[in-house]
Amino acid sequence: MLSISTDSQPANTPPFLSNPHLWNPQSTLEELLLYDAQVEWYQTGEDVEKQLNKNPLLPGVILMQQGRLMGMVSRQRFLQHLSRPYGLELFLQRPIKALYNFAQIELLIYPGSTTIVTAAADAVRRSPAMLLEPIIVEIEPQVYRLVDVHQLIYAQAQIHLVTIRLLEQANDRLNRLATLDGLTQVANRRQFDQCLQQEWQRLSRERQDLSLILCDIDYFKNYNDTYGHLAGDDCLQKVVYAVQKAVQRPADLVARYGGEEFAVILPNTPQSGAMKVAENIREEVNRLHIHHAASQVSPWVTLSLGISTMIPTPEEVPATLIAQADVALYQAKTQGRDRAVCYSEVNSASKTASKTA
Repeated sequence: MLSISTDSQPANTPPFLSNPHLWNPQSTLEELLLYDAQVEWYQTGEDVEKQLNKNPLLPGVILMQQGRLMGMVSRQRFLQHLSRPYGLELFLQRPIKALYNFAQIELLIYPGSTTIVTAAADAVRRSPAMLLEPIIVEIEPQVYRLVDVHQLIYAQAQIHLVTIRLLEQANDRLNRLATLDGLTQVANRRQFDQCLQQEWQRLSRERQDLSLILCDIDYFKNYNDTYGHLAGDDCLQKVVYAVQKAVQRPADLVARYGGEEFAVILPNTPQSGAMKVAENIREEVNRLHIHHAASQVSPWVTLSLGISTMIPTPEEVPATLIAQADVALYQAKTQGRDRAVCYSEVNSASKTASKTA
């Protein structure tokens, strides 16, 4: 709480504007700039005028009688009554309670622990004539301060902006949870499916190549059985890092496709380009030199990769591209693992064998 005494001379700019607080939805009235502006019930209107003139930011005065709250007169209402015919004669030399009989209004009084959001909502529900009337804050029993309603609304606006930022951050976190694999922090299967569908539709219109690489860690079950699941998780994270290092274009997507399987979507990429990326991935993983004593193909962790390339058409579906890559991956494993195989090679060999037979 920042309390301003009427004995001090503040700057012309309200402090809450020149040095705004870091308000949040839980901020209370005690965190606002509070004015200590109490006068006794018997003091004259001239005494009140002096206080208001001395402190041009003072929104009004609180009227007390022997420690008891009697009311409040705002700067606006005080000056309105003085400007009326005979106002000076009627009110300046007489006790302020005489003016209060004409200027009294329904007061908004809140404990200091009331949230800014609650007080601001009540303040703006008042009639237009009452909208700028200050609010009384009871900071402790029988101790009162004033809050300028301008500050209250300003604080509410700041809280609104903070709330929007918090919601945006929460939405970002939810989106990340919904689209990223928790362990490897690459795209999950859901995002993979969405991205593949989008690229399929786009490249179908453009009649351009779409390539897919499916990667599988060789003998990964044996790795888990030998080193444990924690080591297996660490292995997956290192392999993903190597895959990302080899896949450098912003438009390409690396995703965790299954337990030890990863997929790479390569838009606008012909088979030759996809094969080059696949070999780069395989070499990056080999350079990790992750020991794999239970592998039957190498002392290190290795990858088998299947590549498929299609020019999407409205008549085909993305599942065809996946199926072809899966066939190529199976062939890579059949041929001895730690290699990359294109579906076109498998398909060509199959047709040759069929003709020979």
